[in-house]
Order: sequence, then C-alpha cells, then structure tokens
Amino acid sequence: MDEEIALELQATGIGLSIADQCRLLKINRASYYRWKAHQEQSVREERQRQLDAKKDSEISFATAVLDAWQAHPTYGYRKLSHYMLRSGHLEATEKRVRLMYQRLGLKGLRPKFKTTRPPKRKFKKYPYLLRGKTIAYVNQVWATDITYIKLDGRMVYLTAIIDLYSRKILSWGLSETMKTEFCIDCLHEAVVRYGVPAIFNTDCGSQFCSNEFIGALQGYGIEISMDGIGRCLDNIFIERTWLTLKYECIFLHDWRTMKELEAGLSSFIFSFNSERPHQGLDYQIPDEVYRKGCFPVGEDDTKEQVA
Repeated sequence: MDEEIALELQATGIGLSIADQCRLLKINRASYYRWKAHQEQSVREERQRQLDAKKDSEISFATAVLDAWQAHPTYGYRKLSHYMLRSGHLEATEKRVRLMYQRLGLKGLRPKFKTTRPPKRKFKKYPYLLRGKTIAYVNQVWATDITYIKLDGRMVYLTAIIDLYSRKILSWGLSETMKTEFCIDCLHEAVVRYGVPAIFNTDCGSQFCSNEFIGALQGYGIEISMDGIGRCLDNIFIERTWLTLKYECIFLHDWRTMKELEAGLSSFIFSFNSERPHQGLDYQIPDEVYRKGCFPVGEDDTKEQVA
C-alpha cells in the first residue's frame, strides 16, 4: 500500500475507527494491517539489533578484561583499569572494570597470611616442587584441582587434569559429591590416554592429600608436588583454565541436569583443546603443542608458575 496514505490514516484518525478511516481513504483494511505488522516487525528487529550490538560490546569488553587479568592476575580493578587504558582500551574506566570484576568473580590474587595456628593435619603435606623449575616438555608436570558449579540450585563438582606445558585438558570428571573416587578416576583416565607425568601438582585439598589419591600417584611412580598453604599463585595455570571455562561456557548456559552439563562441558573442552588459540602459547592450540611437544615456554609464564 501507499505508505504516505497509511501515515495520513494514522495521523488523521483521531476519533475514528480503523475501518472508518480505511473506508474514507479508500484503503483496503487488510493492506493496512499488513503494512502495520511490517512496521512493527521492523521496530522489533531494530530493537533486537541494538540489544545484540550491546551484548556483543559487553562480551568483547569482558573478554578484554579477562585476557588482561590472566596476563596480570595480581592486579586489582584500579590497576587493571589503568593498564587497559594505557593499552588502548578507552572504555576501561575504573567503574566498568570494577563491575566486570564483580560479574566474573575476579580479584587481584595475593598470598593469604594465616593469623591463627592451623589444626594438626591428618595427611602428609608434600613440598612444592615447581618453584624455580622451567617447564620444558609435555608430561613433565600435570596439575589438578576441583571447582564448584551451580546446577539448578545445588552445587556439583568438576575436577580436571591439565598438562602445564601445552595447557591441554587431559581428563575431567563431574560429581555430585566431593568424594576422592572421582579424582582418582580422572587420574587413571589421563594416565591410560597420555602416559605417566614426571611431576603431579595439586593443592592441599583433602581429596588430593588422601591416602587413596597419594597411593595412586605413588603406584605410577609419579613425583608429588603440592601448593604452599595460602600460595594462590602456585597453581595459577589451572585457575586460569577454570576462569576461561566458566566465562566462555558455564555462565552462558542454564543447564538443569548433570546430563546437560556433561554434554556442554564435553563440547567446550573438545573446542578448548582442539580449536581455541591460547595466548600463553603464542596463540597456538593446546592439541598442536601437545603433539609437537617442543614449544618453548616463555620466561614470563615460567615466572608466573614458580612465583
């Protein structure tokens, strides 16, 4: 229909029904409604384009903040804001960076100093073996940890083992409890698929200090390393892996069942290993680095690991 007539119909129709206006202007009423529906659809599409553009901008900024934090995990939001501004991210005001820190659960990492005497440990504590050590080849050092995932109002637990040289996720497992068995299963799976590492690094969690887990490591002849108590940077590579996984996978979905979560994690970890370029590997892919086994670890990465 003639758009000008339709506009005139809208402008002059005060007090008249649509049917009366169409009859006076000799316009087919069905044509008017088709035009009106088209206009409303155009408005909705434009609104959606604006929302998508805003979402893309937020994702881009969040990615920039996460990348900057991963490069400087000890920075608080103020220092990171100044760092990003100097790097050309003019949108990285202190307020925006602070809000993004809150959304992503970031903070400047610092060693925690204990003010009270810890209780006697039930399990043996092994020394941290990576300080001053250059990680120069695959299967030299593996690391593991457990992280929490909120699933339909409850917490479930994810463990994973990574090769520190290639950053490849070698094996992983989900559990509804914090029992040691799922950590041991993860270890056995990694060894069966990739062989035995020289050193295995963990934190001091009860699962990894347990006689069962220690016995499994000793059974393979693996040298055991444990993070220092309060040394939040000792296992920084796997902490970065958790952040990447949560931001690029977990936070983008609303899974309700373990089956859905497992399928989503499986897809993401496959992509993480085989498709996603890694800044710490000079934008190579973990699978490629693991296969080649000869990519030189940068001095800065080594310093971060052994700080």
